[in-house]
Amino acid sequence: MLQLIRPTSGDIRLDGKNLTALEGEKLRLARTDFQMIFQDPYASLNPRMTVFDALAEAISTHGKLGSAGIAAKVSTLMETVGLSPRYMRKYPHEFSGGQRQRIAIARALAVEPRLIIADEPVSALDVSIQAQVINLLDSLKEEFGFSCLFIAHDLSVVEHIADRVAVMYLGKMVELASDRELYQDP
Repeated sequence: MLQLIRPTSGDIRLDGKNLTALEGEKLRLARTDFQMIFQDPYASLNPRMTVFDALAEAISTHGKLGSAGIAAKVSTLMETVGLSPRYMRKYPHEFSGGQRQRIAIARALAVEPRLIIADEPVSALDVSIQAQVINLLDSLKEEFGFSCLFIAHDLSVVEHIADRVAVMYLGKMVELASDRELYQDP
């Protein structure tokens, strides 16, 4: 469970472990527990790496699979996010924004994290594609059992995906409620 302890102190705890105090090897090992999906999928993907290389790097950095196992896992990840594995040898510029965001989601899933932090993951996408990506994240949460800290300004997006909502104003949390409470009686 993600906990913010005394937010003014800056401590962030995941299962009781203070992530802000970790360094070196301990931090590297802890990173398998949490992953990030960024707002701009193009900027978060290395343009010199194929999709296969980007996903394989995440798997090999944190996993213990051989090359055949890595190839199989990359293929499975591509299918999981709704992309054909035959596209894994393509480069990020060869994909649409929604497809690139799916690749970023696959990269986050590669190490089977318990928490995914999604920072405005649909704000740069068309509305129809936003819905597809939100529905994908929602179904993946159920399938893989991870928690998702979803950061957004669009309250209609938050209403669709969130179970609990924290409202911030000027960098401070001003309200924390279940999604139903917040939207029915803010």
